[in-house]
Amino acid sequence: MSRQAVDLQKAIIAVDLGGTNVRVAAFLADGRLLNWQDQPIQAHKGPEHGLTLIFESIEKVLIESQLPLQAIGVGSTGPLDRRRGCIQNPYTLPGWADVDIISPLKSKYQVPVAFENDADAAALGEAWMGAGRGVERLMMVTIGTGIGTGFVLNGKIYRGVESEHPEGGHILIDLNGPACYCGARGCWESLVSGPAIANFARQQTLVHSGYLFNQTQGAAEKITAAMIFAGDQAGDELCVQMVDRAGRYIGLGLVSLMMMLLPDCIVLGGGVMRSFERLKPRIEEVIARHAVIIPALKVGLQPAQLDQQAGIYGASRAAINLLEELLA
Repeated sequence: MSRQAVDLQKAIIAVDLGGTNVRVAAFLADGRLLNWQDQPIQAHKGPEHGLTLIFESIEKVLIESQLPLQAIGVGSTGPLDRRRGCIQNPYTLPGWADVDIISPLKSKYQVPVAFENDADAAALGEAWMGAGRGVERLMMVTIGTGIGTGFVLNGKIYRGVESEHPEGGHILIDLNGPACYCGARGCWESLVSGPAIANFARQQTLVHSGYLFNQTQGAAEKITAAMIFAGDQAGDELCVQMVDRAGRYIGLGLVSLMMMLLPDCIVLGGGVMRSFERLKPRIEEVIARHAVIIPALKVGLQPAQLDQQAGIYGASRAAINLLEELLA
């Protein structure tokens, strides 16, 4: 059945659950965002507290929308067990071990509930209403606290074996690189996530001058990735070298994705990618060196358009896709 079968007079609720905040929004099926709530998830207080916050936010946005509910979409930090509807103790939600988030929603609201990894939800959101509109093959790469990747083909999320979410952030880039919590060394996330960029800088010998020393008064633990990018813009030699390194590793990771999937477009989001214009020439230089056997230069690189709302747009689109499958 066509998309027109989804009711435009009923609300779609979207939930974007991250390690820091939970966002809940009400949408119409044509992509109109009616209202939304954003609040700290306070993961340290445990999953029961978090679920209470989610239910409270849903009630608020439903009341404000003044519309009946037809479906819910949830995008959550992973790893997830989508078949059981469980969050499986993510690195970003410590203590949330095997938490069933979907059954309580189905039980309370008696509507279909879609459940997606947050990186997949962000990719779906950008493909639907962001930088990837009209693109057949879209790869989304979010570089922030970690690295998330999602691949959307003809408006649908690509899934791996047993419908699992592939972890592009943990492709191996440098076998001599730092250890990662995933058990590998030198995976992409361990090299160029925001914390990884800052950790590398903290390990360098800071002379008693220069941008980072002046910003931190010599306290290396205060260094952040944002500070390094600001120092690069200011022309500080050490910061320039570290952004060169980050750009090289980001470029190598993108080349690996291109070699495997060759998408029409790669959309880049996350906190690190707020410095896209600083990184872009470095990334493009790496890609150009590897554009021999694939048309890598024809793959568009686009900054994300939806920013922190990509996840709720994607969760909404996931709910709509589920409704369309059920109504077909």
